[in-house]
Amino acid sequence: MPADNAVDVDLLVIGAGPTGLFATYYAGFRGFRVAVVDSLPELGGQITAMYPEKQILDVAGFPSVKGRDLVEGLVAQAATADPTYLLDRTATTLSEHDESVTVGLDDGTEIHAKAVLVTAGIGKFSPRPLPAGEGWLGRGMEFFVPSFAPYAGKDVVIVGGGDSAFDWALHLEPVAKSVTLVHRRDAFRAHQRTVEAVQASSVEIVTKAEVSAIRGNGVVESVEITVDGQITERPAQAIVAALGFVADLGPLQQWGLEVEKRHLVVDSSMRTNLARVFAAGDITEYPGKVRLIAVGFGEAATAVNNAAVVIDPSAHVFPGHSSEGS
Repeated sequence: MPADNAVDVDLLVIGAGPTGLFATYYAGFRGFRVAVVDSLPELGGQITAMYPEKQILDVAGFPSVKGRDLVEGLVAQAATADPTYLLDRTATTLSEHDESVTVGLDDGTEIHAKAVLVTAGIGKFSPRPLPAGEGWLGRGMEFFVPSFAPYAGKDVVIVGGGDSAFDWALHLEPVAKSVTLVHRRDAFRAHQRTVEAVQASSVEIVTKAEVSAIRGNGVVESVEITVDGQITERPAQAIVAALGFVADLGPLQQWGLEVEKRHLVVDSSMRTNLARVFAAGDITEYPGKVRLIAVGFGEAATAVNNAAVVIDPSAHVFPGHSSEGS
């Protein structure tokens, strides 16, 4: 789409993660024209970027579903709305009018919408750097593991003590030649069940330690691990720096939205303090908020149905059951 084009829709969804994709489907179910903006180049949000191979256990109706498969199903469902996708672009400005909102993107595109739904998760996120890893990104060191195949038969070192580090250790253990998990403390932030599974596997866990140096001729060949001042060197052809990430709401913070600890404050209808702007998913804040994918789906439906009245004052909040149209 040319950068100078204007897009006119009923609802603009900002964020193409699970909540945004379900909201897109629901907007189509309500008969609205919908556009979706995301700063990432692919649909699926954090799942696609960070853990597409991970098994997700908290989606209703699925005892276990791989992240990639969940996104695939959500994309197929959202396709029924015939949405306009504007990927690899960031929403930078918002201006309110009597009966619409205009959102400007960083490529010059303007989107005119009757309502906006922000489903941006944690906002734009960037990985926390591994100090010893400067210059090694893409040369054997990565921040995310979108596919397990490249790690087959390799000595893998994972740095971190959170859910991502332990999830990737557990999934790479049967694929890699060896997996070593290095963490600076002897306490972990990951779910206890996952920690116990990794401890029971062949993964070597080294605590009170850090990767102090990376060596190799163009690509990673070994790492130095420092424990209590003692340095050991071991072979490694792959390093995963799973040290978490820094979240940033970015330009959203300049839109006049009420923000509490990097989250958007909403009421029970998922409406923000701006009349035509709603929010759903991990980015929202209200008393009793629980940040689960399953909760985001419900909030998306609540937000779209309440936005329906803003888009079309003659509409009803409750649309009827989707099964009634089948």
